[in-house]
Amino acid sequence: MSEALWVLMLLLLAVTVLLVVRRRLPVLFWWLVGYPAVTLRVLCSYRATMDACGLTVPASAVRRATARMMGRQAAPVPPRRSLPRPTGSGLVMRLRMATGQAPEDFTAAADRLRHAWGAHAVHVRPTKPGRLELRLVGWDVLADVRPARRWMRTGPLSLPLALREDGHWHVRDFRAVPHELILGATQSGKSVYLRNLLCGLARQPVALVGIDCKWGVELAPFAPRLSALADTSDRANDLLDALVEEMEARFRLIGVTGGTGPDAVLTSDVWGLPEKLRPVPVVVVVDEVAELFLAASKDDEKRRDAMVTKLIRLAQLGRAAGIYLEVCGQRFGAELGKGATMLRAQLTGRVCHRVNDETSANMALGDIAPEAALAATSIPAERPGVAVVGDSSGGWSRIRSPHLTLDDAAAVCRDTSGLVPELPRLDSFRPIVAVKPSVPSPATPAVPTARPVAE
Repeated sequence: MSEALWVLMLLLLAVTVLLVVRRRLPVLFWWLVGYPAVTLRVLCSYRATMDACGLTVPASAVRRATARMMGRQAAPVPPRRSLPRPTGSGLVMRLRMATGQAPEDFTAAADRLRHAWGAHAVHVRPTKPGRLELRLVGWDVLADVRPARRWMRTGPLSLPLALREDGHWHVRDFRAVPHELILGATQSGKSVYLRNLLCGLARQPVALVGIDCKWGVELAPFAPRLSALADTSDRANDLLDALVEEMEARFRLIGVTGGTGPDAVLTSDVWGLPEKLRPVPVVVVVDEVAELFLAASKDDEKRRDAMVTKLIRLAQLGRAAGIYLEVCGQRFGAELGKGATMLRAQLTGRVCHRVNDETSANMALGDIAPEAALAATSIPAERPGVAVVGDSSGGWSRIRSPHLTLDDAAAVCRDTSGLVPELPRLDSFRPIVAVKPSVPSPATPAVPTARPVAE
C-alpha cells in the first residue's frame, strides 16, 4: 500500500511540474511533451486527416489496376511529405502537392488541420512550384513575447521588431520597405512598437528625426539620440523644408559622383556610392500625424497642404537619397487634407494595432488585404501590442512587440547619444538636452547644463 502511495505521489508531482513548466517555460514543455505527442499524432493520422480534409487525389491508373488484381480498392493518395522537423515553437513539414492541387486548398483547410492534430495554429507557405511548407505552432507564441536574441543577424537598417504568430520574427528592413504607416488607438501598443524601433535604430549609424506636434511629449525622452525634433506645426514645416533641401543635395551628390573616374559605377541611389562618400541614412518619425495636419483657418490649411506635399516628395524620392519615413497616428485618411491619400499609397509598410472603428483598419490595410483589415478589428483590448502587419504584396500576419518601458528606451537613447551624426542642415533643429555632471559636488547643488542650439 505504501509503495502504491509513493507512486501516486510521484505521478502527482510529475504532473504538477509539467503544468508549471507548460505555463512558465512553454518552449521546454514543447520539446519534452508537445513535439513527441504532435509528431506521433501527425504520423499516425496523416493519410486519414488529408482524406477527411479533401486534400487527397484519386490513385493513378497503375495503382487502380494493381489494386483490382489483388481484390482491393485503391485508396486516395495524399501529398508526399517529409518527416516533421521540430522548431522553437512547433514543427515543419514540407509537402509535395499532387496534380491538380494548389496552395489555396491547404490554406482553406488549415483550421481543420489544426483541430485534427491538436495544434494551436497551422500556417501554409508556398516554397516553389508544386511544393509548400506546412508549419504547426504548438502554443500561443504571442502570449508572452521576449526581446529577440542577440545572435539574430540583421544588416544595416534592418532590425527585428515583433514576433509573428507563426514563430518567426517580423524584421523591419528599411531598404526593402522604405516607408511605413503605423496606426493604433490609445493604449493599443503603438508607442511600444515605436520604442522598439527607435531603440533598434539608436544603436546604428543613423540620423533620427522626430516630428511630434503634441509639444514633443512623445519623442522628448529620446532627444539625446535625435538629430532634429519639431514640436509645433510651424517648426515641423521648417524642418520638412530642411529635409527636402537635404534630399536635393544628396541627389546632386549622386549625379556628380556617379560615372566619374575610370573605375566609377553608375548608380541611382546613395547605396551605390563609395562608402567614404555615402551620406548617413535618415529616418523621419512623424508621431500623431493628425495633430500635424489640423487646420483651424485658411492659413493653417495652406500650411497643411504644403507639409503634405513635402512629405509626398520625401516618400516618392527619399528612398534613393537614404531618407525613410515612419508615420504614426490613430487615424489617417482623406479628411487630413489634399494629398493625404496619395501619401498613404507611398507608405507601403503597414502596421495596424487595435483601432476604434472599422474605417481606421481599412485605412491601414483595406487597400492591400481586406481580410487583414477584418483581422485588425478583432484584436482584443486586453492584449496590447498585438497588431496586424502587411505590405504591398498582399501578405499579412499578426505580430506582437516585446514590452519595453519608456525609462529603458530613454536610457538606450542616452547611452547612444555619441552616435548622433553631423548634419549641418539640421543643426538648428537639434533638441536641447540637459547634461548631468559626471561627479556632482555634495556641497553645491547640481545645475543642469544645456547644449546650445542655433536659432
